Amino acid sequence: MQLEKPRSSLIAPGRVVSDFGGDYAISALVAFIFAASGPVAIILAVGTRGGLSESALSSWIFGSFFINGLISIVFCWLYRQPLVFLWTIPGTVLVGPALGHLSFPEVIGAFLATGLLVLVLGLSGWVRRCMEAVPMPIVMGMVAGVFLRFGLDLVFALRDDFWIAAPMTATFLALSALPRLSRLVPPLIGALVVGAIAVALLGTFNPAGADLPVLARPHIYLPAFSWKAMVELVVPLAITVLVVQNGQGIAVLKATGHEPPINAIAVACGVGSMAAAFVGTVSTCLTGPVNAIISGSGTKERHYTAGLLVGVLALVFGLLSPVFTHLMLATPPAFIATLAGLAMLRVLQTAFSIAFKNQFAFGALLTFIITVANVAIFRVGAPFWGLVFGFAFSWLLERKDFRSQTADRTGP
Repeated sequence: MQLEKPRSSLIAPGRVVSDFGGDYAISALVAFIFAASGPVAIILAVGTRGGLSESALSSWIFGSFFINGLISIVFCWLYRQPLVFLWTIPGTVLVGPALGHLSFPEVIGAFLATGLLVLVLGLSGWVRRCMEAVPMPIVMGMVAGVFLRFGLDLVFALRDDFWIAAPMTATFLALSALPRLSRLVPPLIGALVVGAIAVALLGTFNPAGADLPVLARPHIYLPAFSWKAMVELVVPLAITVLVVQNGQGIAVLKATGHEPPINAIAVACGVGSMAAAFVGTVSTCLTGPVNAIISGSGTKERHYTAGLLVGVLALVFGLLSPVFTHLMLATPPAFIATLAGLAMLRVLQTAFSIAFKNQFAFGALLTFIITVANVAIFRVGAPFWGLVFGFAFSWLLERKDFRSQTADRTGP
């Protein structure tokens, strides 16, 4: 076992209170609202398209926030760093096509297997090697392929429900063009507020069946294990957790002077993924955007307090997941599609930039095309085959890029 040790002594509650302040409360609130808006819309878009019921989606959201909120509080407390864990957005998107030909218990079995794999890698200390094994451009070619449909859904929402999608998009673009204002009102949150106003004015909010539980009643699923689900989902999910999400979160924290415990983070993701799987929640990961927001201002030594507050807010949101799920599903489909599409724009831009910027561009292109084509082979989904064929052909045709990557890793 190669787990990084936490601080020698646990921090006292009084010290947490003294370290906390208004700046950290504001950054935590902004970060949490970001997590509870566009990313939640992505869960709802994927789940409804996959035929999941409202109660199943509520259970998914409960696990996403409550279980991961507990892990976040523990890690922020132990390591005195802003270590917020949520769920993998690329993994969520990967699940969408799989729900078309796999049962939800089979998908949950893949969640459990992914959690076990990530846990073993974290305990063994092999995480860094695994993060370096697959070239990032090829991984991001897959990510761009699975995310593209959300960008297209944004365009379709503008076509089908212009008076909801257009004001949301215009607000997002206007706030994005005004950096000073966007620091006060993040573009995605502005789009959410304007969209809610548009829905209210148009009278398209339809909260039918209001006799629902207020507190969460999560489902407890019995997983099913099938080779189709294992092959299609486990490796891509593990890559999105360790390489895409954790890699981004670790880079963000290192850029602000923190030293995140890489192996311990992987262990937390493995345990969290296995626990969350039983309530129907996709794999746990270290979040990049939320940790970037809460570590972007203030004193480094006090950033952990913002992480603790995000964790507490996540617990509350998870407990009230039936209410929030019902409210979101009562809005028109264009509202969720637009919010999810806007949330994906920057991520999609980053994915394209990394995939086709320099090295491994052909492998990344082939991965992207195969993933977008969404043709299953042996009933195994396209994202897995995109990674396989992209890596294989890149290995054949871009050997110089592999040699260059090895040289950069080993040094002179």
